[in-house]
Amino acid sequence: MASAAALFALSASAAVAVSTGSSGGSGTSGATGTTSTLPPLLGPPKIVKDMIPFGAARKQQMREYAETHYGIDSYHIVGPHLVIWHYTASGTFSSVWNTFADDVPDVQYHVLPQVCAHFVIDTNGTIYQLVPLNIMCRQVVGLDYTAIGIENVGFSDQQVMDDKAQYHSALELTRWLRCKYDLPVKNVIGHNESLSSPYYIEHVPSWRGQTHQDFDHADMNVVRAAVAKLPCRASAPSVTISG
Repeated sequence: MASAAALFALSASAAVAVSTGSSGGSGTSGATGTTSTLPPLLGPPKIVKDMIPFGAARKQQMREYAETHYGIDSYHIVGPHLVIWHYTASGTFSSVWNTFADDVPDVQYHVLPQVCAHFVIDTNGTIYQLVPLNIMCRQVVGLDYTAIGIENVGFSDQQVMDDKAQYHSALELTRWLRCKYDLPVKNVIGHNESLSSPYYIEHVPSWRGQTHQDFDHADMNVVRAAVAKLPCRASAPSVTISG
């Protein structure tokens, strides 16, 4: 298992490669003179931004938490390498927003910062973004440092998956995030699968082995199969032949 510091360095190198054009979706073959250009990625679903307060104090709390639990002196996400599904165990979006926004010690571990997720999907299918995608959210012990979190308003996996509008929005959001960050489908996981992730890191012994019941392996196999059917791009690459 790679250390968090090693992953942080690897992610920085990948960012440089993308910015300099050393990786990507188009290129020219010197042998044939054939240029292949990938069509652009499909865009995101409709997202309503309703950001929780995440000022300097909370960022410093997140930095201190990341240093303690992951050995990372930063509140910025590494990667990300994962998209993680949750359900809220509550019935309304407003109750979730209020909990995440109130930066007090959380009810389970009694530490700061308060828990949060980057997105919350309401039962009518509305997707809300609460936190910028480059900031860590405390959502899953052992994986906060490298994961984007999606909370679904509801009380069980099945309730969310049976809600046509909500489930559709969750799949479309996951499709966009997976494609945006070039993640394999296997890196879309449920909270209940956290302990088996190769990215799991926890430096505090008493916290190891902690997970939740939301979105277990069987249900996430269904989710991953559905996500795998969603294309990242609109059509096949176009090919031009140079003289």
